[in-house]
Amino acid sequence: MGKVLAQEEPCPVCAATIMLSPCRNSSSATVMAISQHRIDQTVLAAEMGVQGALGGTHLLMFAYPQSPFAQPRNVVGGHFIASLTGLVFMAIFGAHWWSMALAVGSAVALMLVFRMPHPPAGSNPLIVMLGGAGWSFLLTPTLIGSLIIVLVALLYNNLNHPRRYPTYWW
Repeated sequence: MGKVLAQEEPCPVCAATIMLSPCRNSSSATVMAISQHRIDQTVLAAEMGVQGALGGTHLLMFAYPQSPFAQPRNVVGGHFIASLTGLVFMAIFGAHWWSMALAVGSAVALMLVFRMPHPPAGSNPLIVMLGGAGWSFLLTPTLIGSLIIVLVALLYNNLNHPRRYPTYWW
């Protein structure tokens, strides 16, 4: 029989990160929700959907801030590229199963080409197309939401922590 190799855990998280996680993620999500809140208290389905994608971004930003996927250019650029791709595909082809599939594949390829991969953003074309988002979706919630998360991550990850965020800006 083969020998069992002892390996280091691939994504270790310290206890302090786990304990502070609710505070970090809740505060960022609260700021985003307030900034996205409409005066008439209605929210488009697409805007609610992207909050889910940005929820995945929270995990990276606050639990794994040193990850390449958690760097500002990847977060902002990845979400922007993926949402733009969804909007372009929807404008040209409409929202069909095949256009959604092509939009997701194209968004991933474009994030790689521009060196801005951000895994949670991979769902943005689906969110855009299923929610029937308009072009304003690029500004809010996509751009403003991702910028808010980066700003909150800058504060939390640099206050009283030995780590520094971001590892790189561009």
